[in-house]
Parts: sequence; C-alpha cells; structure tokens
Amino acid sequence: MTKQQASYFHSLPGGKVVCTLCPQACLLQEGKTGLCRGRYVKKGKIYSSNYGRVSSLALDPIEKKPLYHFYPGSLILSVGTIGCNLACKFCQNWQIAHEEAEAEEISPEDLVSLAIRYQPEGNIGIAYTYSEPLVWYDYILDTARLGREKGLKNILVTNGYINPKPLEELIPYIDGVNLDIKGSDSFYENNCGARLEPVLNTASKLVGRVHLEVTNLLIPGENDREEEIVDLIRFLAELDKKIPLHFSRYFPQYRMTTSSTPMSKLKKAYTLAKEELYYVYLGNISDYRYSRTHCPECGELWVDRRMNVAILGLKDGHCAACGREADLIL
Repeated sequence: MTKQQASYFHSLPGGKVVCTLCPQACLLQEGKTGLCRGRYVKKGKIYSSNYGRVSSLALDPIEKKPLYHFYPGSLILSVGTIGCNLACKFCQNWQIAHEEAEAEEISPEDLVSLAIRYQPEGNIGIAYTYSEPLVWYDYILDTARLGREKGLKNILVTNGYINPKPLEELIPYIDGVNLDIKGSDSFYENNCGARLEPVLNTASKLVGRVHLEVTNLLIPGENDREEEIVDLIRFLAELDKKIPLHFSRYFPQYRMTTSSTPMSKLKKAYTLAKEELYYVYLGNISDYRYSRTHCPECGELWVDRRMNVAILGLKDGHCAACGREADLIL
C-alpha cells in the first residue's frame, strides 16, 4: 500500500477511526480498510491506499464523459483508480470499482506533465473518472491544484457521494462535473447501499459554481417509473433549467441481469424532460439525433455529433438564427 496520510477522519478512543470523507462514515479499527478500498487505518490515522495508483488512462473525447456543453469537440486525458464508496449491483466498471485490478504509480506531477504533453492534440485537461474519483480524494486535490496552476481544466465524473466540507475544499479546483443521479432513495438503498439525499446536496452545491451535467442510467423495472423520472427532472429544473440531462441506456452488467432499456422508455423520459429542461440527451444508443444540441428558443442546430463533432449554428457564442446566448462553454 502507498503510504500517504489522508484528510478527513476523526480518531476515537480505543484506536478506532471514523472516516469523514463521505456519508458512509466507515468506523475502522487498526489495519482495516474502508468500504471504498481507498483508505485504511494505521496507528490511529487514515492513509490513502490508492494515492497515485492508476488503473485506467486514455485520451478521450469530452463527449464520452458525457459532457456536451463543455468545450465540445475537445479531448480530455481521462484517468481512474481502484475502488468505489457505493455498492451498485449494476456497476458498469465493476472490474476496477469492486475487484482487484492492475495499477501503476503516477505522481500528480507526472500526470499533469502528461496532460500538457497531449495539449497539441487537443487535450484541455484531466478527467477523473472510470471508478469513483471521490475515493481518490487526496490525489485528485493535489493533482487538480497543480493542473490549475498549469492552465489545465479539471473534470469529475462522479456519483457525488461526498460530505459537504471536503466537497467545498475541492470545488475551487474543479471546472466541470458529470454527476450521476441514479434514482429514488429506495433505489439507492436497495441497489447501491447508499442514500439519495447526499447526492442531491452535492448537486445543489455544484450548480452555478462549476459546469454541471447530470446522467441517469435508466434500468427497466428498477428506476424507470414515470414518477421517479419526473422527480429528477423537477429537481434539476428548480436548480437550473440549463443543466444538460443525459438519460443513458442500461445493458446488463455485474450482478444485475435485467434486460437492456427499451428505446420506448428512453424516448418517454426524453419527452418528459424536454417539457421542463432546455437540454436533454440519450446515451448508449446509435441514433445520433438524440445527441444533437439545438437552440431551445428557435430550434437551430448548434452542435451535431455523429462520427465527429461539428459546431454549426453559432456566432460569437450566440445562436446564429435568433441571437440567444448559447449555454455552451466553447
């Protein structure tokens, strides 16, 4: 294990330590590791066992995160570690989130240098993704600070299961977030070993401070009831109608064998969301029409996403047809 003392814990009498990074609040004895597999106790303190451990590394299109309104058409150096603080039965990256996986050591300095090296190819920064990045908290904080100094963008693709204080410390170094809001509170309890409220709190703290987009993986018979979908839509609409919402098609993974999401269910969710939100997308499908960005005022096509990303009906950050300010970071 990499010996790097972690932040956010509280030592208790008798040698026990409670981790205060996320709402799981793991109570740990000497030598024990938390639910996330990223933190362990040694001599009454918590250390990061995954600091600098990289399991996945790739130069990805920013749209793959998915982020559709944040520098469309650009690339982002995507990096992930091992572990997660949820226990989702349908995990799409279970090999690195819940199993042992090969990893190599990369320091914050070396990762930032690598991101800079890819800038001539269109890289704008670093995306912390694949497994759950928040269990990599101390490494991300160090890397994001350094990346910010070097002019890089920092992106989180996250379940948002974090306590308010560490989130507040991290936000000033983060430029964009794709937040996964999975379903109702009962869905979180039954399928993820978690609660919905902390995730909604995270969304509320992020809006207006970073570029925020939200993803919802629709699983047949689990979180696809119309009432549940409408609850999510209305929550986001109350925060900001400009938040892009991505409904993603589910395919069987890990411990859940439910059949894949019917297109009819995805299209219904899309229709419901378009009634209250300006920007709605469908992911994990082949129909590119649901990945286009249109002006919510006049319908002008702003961004076409097929094999490549084409920025079309925009002029000086405004709709070329009606003049509405585009809700895009270009």
